[in-house]
Formats: sequence, C-alpha cells, structure tokens
Amino acid sequence: GTQSLHTNGMDEALALPTEKAVEIALRTQQIIANESGVADTVDPLGGSYYIESLTDAIEQQASEYLAKIDKLGGALHAVEQGFIQREIQDAAYKTQRAIERNEQIVVGVNQYQTDESIKPELLRVDEQVRIDQMAALQNLRAERDNDMVQAILGRIEQAAHIPNAPLMPLFVEAVEAYATLGEICDTLRGVFGEYVPESWV
Repeated sequence: GTQSLHTNGMDEALALPTEKAVEIALRTQQIIANESGVADTVDPLGGSYYIESLTDAIEQQASEYLAKIDKLGGALHAVEQGFIQREIQDAAYKTQRAIERNEQIVVGVNQYQTDESIKPELLRVDEQVRIDQMAALQNLRAERDNDMVQAILGRIEQAAHIPNAPLMPLFVEAVEAYATLGEICDTLRGVFGEYVPESWV
C-alpha cells in the first residue's frame, strides 16, 4: 500500500507554488484521506489479481534492473559510465514519442485539448526578501566567532581527506558555530571537487 502521498502544486514546474496551488494540492490529499474511504482499511486493493500481477511484474523488472547495474560494477560505476543518464534520457525520449504518436494519452496535451490560452499566475517573491536575507547573513558573519568557524571548517577539510571518516558530527559542530551551508560545501568542494555530468547522447 501507499506509505505516504505527496501532491505537487500545479505550478511547481514553473516556479515556487502559489498559495492557491498549495491549497489545491493539500485539499486533494485531504479529500483522498477523508472522503474516498481509502484509509478505512489497511489494504483496500488486497487480493486484487490485477494489482498483484502488476506488483509481481514491477518486482521482477526491478530485480533484473538491479542485476544489470551490479554487472556494471554497482551504482557508482553505472553513473561514471553514463548508464544511468542514458537510461533516463532514453525513457524520456520514448515517453515523448509515445505522447506525440497518441500511443500514451495525456489529457489536455494530446487529447481533450482546449483552445483557451492559459497563462498561470506565478509566485513573485518580493525583492526585499533577498535584501533582508543578505543583511541578516552579513550580521551573522559579523557577530559570530569567525576564528571558531575557520577552525571547524579546517577540521572538516582534514577529516574529508580520510576515507570513511565520520563527517556528520563535524557538520553539526560547524552549524552550531554558525558556519553557513555554503561555507561547509565550499570546504568539501575543495577536497572532493564538483561532479560535472558528461553529455551522453
């Protein structure tokens, strides 16, 4: 069964969701939870032959996929060889082709379209929010113990050079000293570099 259910705001692919979009997403969850009766039993679809057959098919295909990744040397090697990226691109291409050929129906996109032009009202964050946040960050850096911050960042850098060193306690200590996320990440970039995905065609 479903362990949890998240519904995105209808405009979330374009910008931060508006309050109206968030409300609609929330009400969708509440209707499912409180009006549909789906939560009245632990497994409302239990015993369904169709659902069980789908579950078996997913399990088998997932196992085959994991075995394929294992043969490549594991997930890290699969990423380094571009396997994961190619699989994602291939799946996206196949889906788009199926939509364009009407083999996969997407309501409002390739079936049941309307001539009405819809321009969503996107959330615009007040510029003053950015200005206030930058001022707060400057104040933080002026008031904190910068020597302590540099010391803990130095310890993070040293530990990051040691394979399998526990970094989380140092991260907590850094945050408690008011080091910023950017400062911590910059320290790690200095050790590990930055992952730049290759272009796989």
